[in-house]
Amino acid sequence: MSAPEAPTVTRPSSLRQVGLVARREVSTRITDRTFLVTTVVTLVLIIGLLVFQVLLNSDDDPTRVGVVGSSSTIEPFLTEQATAFGQEVQVSSAADEAELRTQVEDGDVDAGLVLGDRPQLLFDESADDSVVSIVRGAVAAESVQEQLVAAGVRLDSPPAVQVVELQPRQAGSDQLIGVASAGAFLTYFLLILFGQFAAQGVVEEKSSRVVELLLSTMRPWQLLAGKILGLGVLGLLQIVLLAVIGLGGALAAGVLDLPGQAVGTVAQSLMWFILAYALYASLFAAAASLVSRQEDLGSVLTPMTMLLVVGFIIAVQAIGNPGGTLATVTSFVPGVSPLVMPIRAAAGEASVWEVLVAVALMLVAVVLVVRLGGRIYAGALLRTGGKIKYREALTAER
Repeated sequence: MSAPEAPTVTRPSSLRQVGLVARREVSTRITDRTFLVTTVVTLVLIIGLLVFQVLLNSDDDPTRVGVVGSSSTIEPFLTEQATAFGQEVQVSSAADEAELRTQVEDGDVDAGLVLGDRPQLLFDESADDSVVSIVRGAVAAESVQEQLVAAGVRLDSPPAVQVVELQPRQAGSDQLIGVASAGAFLTYFLLILFGQFAAQGVVEEKSSRVVELLLSTMRPWQLLAGKILGLGVLGLLQIVLLAVIGLGGALAAGVLDLPGQAVGTVAQSLMWFILAYALYASLFAAAASLVSRQEDLGSVLTPMTMLLVVGFIIAVQAIGNPGGTLATVTSFVPGVSPLVMPIRAAAGEASVWEVLVAVALMLVAVVLVVRLGGRIYAGALLRTGGKIKYREALTAER
């Protein structure tokens, strides 16, 4: 009688293994207090920024000026002076000075102008310097014209000045730069956040020896891929949520009036976030595998964090000068390009081929970092104790 055959144990496929780790990361971090607090705080900041922009735009209402005297002659001069200051003025007439004072006190007009030999400009409380400048310029211009007419001098109309922009930006580029800048800020913030999540998770698993149980059923690269994938899905969902709320709110509030181009800018920012996350998550996780205590994380994560900080500083500089040499060169540097290139593209300073080259360089960097980071991760994951050197992790047996 033959002995019974031992049951065959079928190991789950690599895809299933990676999926299990990814789902574990999502379920663990989605209830994490830090994740929830940062999401709420970011939403509050976005909503607050939208409210601020709405209030700022409301200041574009025309300045109301009430006039006692010949308002028909002073009105064109007030309009011309206001235009020179980038403002708009609305002129109304009052029957007498008493009625004008009442209009000023009741807030029916922002300022009251009493014409005569000694003109007066009335305000209810503090004077508005821009309104004072507009009215003074208008009164002076009208006085000069009256004196020239009285002297029998007739002046020809001055020649119109043609404004020529040597390097004009595309229409609405300021709005698109604002959208891209917000995307760069969110990318920077979320890379720091989820990079820390990945690093802390690696150290927690090493210090608790959970990683030994996990590696008894799966390979190191499956564990690393699942961790990066799970946190990446969570980060992508978060940035999409923030982008939808921010973009939708901006369009609804009238802060943006280029919905098609704004959506394209947001889509490009999301693409750069995915590439940047793949790069930095691999770096953070691989670096974290070199230590076994949370207290030692800072020393191994400093280089990646500094690279992100430098990239963010350059991105801030690129907002004011997207066509500058610094912004142009760094927009091709992997690790920095995800923060700078979207701003250059939104400003119309980056052609399609430049964006494609930057994406290609970033993809190459991601492939190299993932392979190298995977080797470091696999070589250092089961080694506990003090800090492990990169060379030791790369040459360790697997």
